[in-house]
Amino acid sequence: MINVSEKIINDPQIGLIKFRKSLRSRSISIRVHPVKGVSVTVPYIVPYAAALAFFKVRRDWVMQTIARQKERVGSADMPSEAEIEALRRQAKAELPGRLAELAACYGFSYNRVTVKHNASNWGSCSSKGNINLNLNIVRLPRILQDYILLHELCHLRHQDHGQAFHLLLEHVLTDHILKLMSGDMPISEGDRALVVEIARKGASSKARYPLDYTITRAIKQYPLV
Repeated sequence: MINVSEKIINDPQIGLIKFRKSLRSRSISIRVHPVKGVSVTVPYIVPYAAALAFFKVRRDWVMQTIARQKERVGSADMPSEAEIEALRRQAKAELPGRLAELAACYGFSYNRVTVKHNASNWGSCSSKGNINLNLNIVRLPRILQDYILLHELCHLRHQDHGQAFHLLLEHVLTDHILKLMSGDMPISEGDRALVVEIARKGASSKARYPLDYTITRAIKQYPLV
């Protein structure tokens, strides 16, 4: 995004709020990030007064979002900017290569991969075949990392979360877990123990898509930061 100017105000409860003008933005948008704080993107032609008025209308929503983020993560556990940058470097060094490895193994082809930091999702896949991965992924055990990457790869064929998508993902997960358990793919003993546990829980689950359900529950133990 191209920023041509910015204005910072100090809210007595929220703290510093950055208003940034953008040549590319078409509407006013507010972002609440657990580390970077609150920022408001403003179209270049929109005056700051109008953006501030928009923010005041949405202020209660901003406060509620901040409270939810603190409840989910815990303010004492919030990483510093330096820790986030360390995660970013690690993610950029590890995730693109792992995604390429999994794509080659299971016959997927994507366009571009980008590592991002957001507080709303672990990853996404666009209709153009571009995959976005959250730097938080590197905080997860190997099988949980692979699940997120495989999830986004399956979206290359099915953009929604319908039955066809879930059947494909469940098939790929089953094959992947068998590969990890058999030693066809290198994995640490600690990660292998988790794979075995997930396989056991999945086998006993009565969920419609047992492996998807089991792994998703495991990932919920790791809040985005």
